[in-house]
Amino acid sequence: MASLEQIIDDFAFLDEWEDRYRYVIELGKALPDLPDTEKTAENKVQGCASQVWLVSHNDGGADPVMTFDGDSDAHIVRGLVAIVLATYSGKRASEIAATDAIEIFDRIGLVEHLSSQRANGLRSMVKRIREEAKVRAAA
Repeated sequence: MASLEQIIDDFAFLDEWEDRYRYVIELGKALPDLPDTEKTAENKVQGCASQVWLVSHNDGGADPVMTFDGDSDAHIVRGLVAIVLATYSGKRASEIAATDAIEIFDRIGLVEHLSSQRANGLRSMVKRIREEAKVRAAA
């Protein structure tokens, strides 16, 4: 799976938004499938027009390292899930809680090229991950 830095570099290299959309779809195709057993109501992200599921794991420490798995039934959204996971997965809860991925996505021009429904879904994914990280960091 590509790192966030790699994704940002690739975005900078691609001039046309059509190419960037294709790249986002490719990132989604590279995302491992979430098992059907994980596609539950509690893992479903509310506020997304497409179906999106996020599953978190942590190593149980005081400020645990958190990892995430995710999936969607829509190609572009699945790519957005991959970018969100590249942003947050493998970081400490306190760092996740302090990182606004939407700011990063704005910087690369991603949000402005999404439909309002997809942008809202992206915000919902980020909000859910950051809220869960805040709870873990405070525990």
